[in-house]
Parts: sequence; C-alpha cells; structure tokens
Amino acid sequence: MNLKQKLNNKQLLLGTFIKSTHYHNTEVLAHSDLDLLCLDAEHAPFDRGDLDSCIMAARTKNMPTLIRVNNTDHATLLSCLDIGADGLVLPHIKSPEQANAIIKNCFYGNNGRGYAGSSRFAGYTTHALTDNLAANKSSTCIIAQIEDADALDNINAICQISEIDCIFIGRMDLTISLGETNPSASAVIDAVTKIANAAARHNKCCGMFVGNLSELNHWQSLGVSFYLLGSDHSFLLSGAKQLRSQFEETIGITKS
Repeated sequence: MNLKQKLNNKQLLLGTFIKSTHYHNTEVLAHSDLDLLCLDAEHAPFDRGDLDSCIMAARTKNMPTLIRVNNTDHATLLSCLDIGADGLVLPHIKSPEQANAIIKNCFYGNNGRGYAGSSRFAGYTTHALTDNLAANKSSTCIIAQIEDADALDNINAICQISEIDCIFIGRMDLTISLGETNPSASAVIDAVTKIANAAARHNKCCGMFVGNLSELNHWQSLGVSFYLLGSDHSFLLSGAKQLRSQFEETIGITKS
C-alpha cells in the first residue's frame, strides 16, 4: 500500500519535518520507524539540488517523502514531482478555486503537469508513458495546508476536492492569522476543530502538527490521523539536552 492509499484509508501515520538541507539527516531518519518524512522547503533553505539528494537518500530505505513547497509555481511543483517526491504539502490553501488551479499542475493532462520520461519519477526513460501517467494518478499525494482565517469559510468546499488526499492544519500560522499569540487560545482551538470536523464530514484525511503531545488523544478522537511531529532540528536539541541531563545526574552535579 502506498502513502496515498494510506492517507485515503485514514491510517494512523507519524512523520517528521526535515529542516537540514544536507542529505545525511534524511538518510539517517530513513532508517527509523517513522512512516514518512517531509522536506520543509517552505521554511528551510533547500534548493533543487538539496531536494534531489534528500529524495535519493530517502529512497535507499524506501522511506516515503513529501516536500512542503516554498511556492506553488508550475516549475516548482514539476521539479519536486520529477525528482521523485511521493507528494506535496501545499501551503496557504484558501479557496477551492486556488486549490484546483494548483492541483492541475501536479497531474498530467491538458494544461497540467509537464511530461518528461527522463526524470527519476519516470525511471530515467525505463518506464512506459502509460505507466507514468498511471503512477502519477495513483501515487502522487496532495496535501492542502489550511493556515489562514480566510480559508475557514471555504473549508467545506476545499474538503470536497477529490484530488486532495489530506487536509493539513497549520496551527501556528492560523494562530497568527486569527490575531492570537497562543496556539491554545479558544479562537484557535475552535478554528482547528472546525477544520477537523469538516474533514471528517467529507471523509477526508486530516493531519496536523502537535506541539503538546498530551493533545494527541483529543485530536485523534476528532478524526485526525496524520501527524508531522518535531523535526531533525528538534531531535538534535532534545538529544543534546537529554545527554547533558544524564551526564550531570551520573556524575552528581547539582545545579544551584
């Protein structure tokens, strides 16, 4: 079962963001028991070469890998899919019209994704054209990130777009968009709940980043099944913090 099928089956999935542009971090985490990785090209300085190397590194262990794109230009979407990303996280989706225009460029067809048989996705000319067309349709994951107050009135219409495999809640941007500074503010919780309920109503996979893991059971009860938690950066920091704590405890250092 590929990632697209798992999303549409609303299988419980756990992944993390990759913020480091060098492929080593992706390669290391490809050995983990996570279900997927997401290269965060929106907030980290990935160029096309970085993304290409990281996708190749992930493939050494057949780790499904998404790219959160830094823009939704046709060339950006085409490049990310041609290098072999399993799917795209599309930031700041606000309306069905906007979503449909972007999604059209992710799939082959009239005025859609440009075709090249020489890409990694196409097996470097070793796959038949018909197989590439079928694979694009059956395996490319489209994840719409909802993170603007403007999107709330359109959330039901967005959830009805069949090509979207998952609605992903960008809670921090949503917090700021709503004029709040605390992601646990009641207005934010209400908005996140509205999005999750809309996804459930339309039988659409829903995902989110959760900073406070004590909330997981609550959001899962509302149908959230796809989680991107932490990042390679946070693993480095938490690991270093844990090591320092263990070191001081072992040798009996008491902080004043």
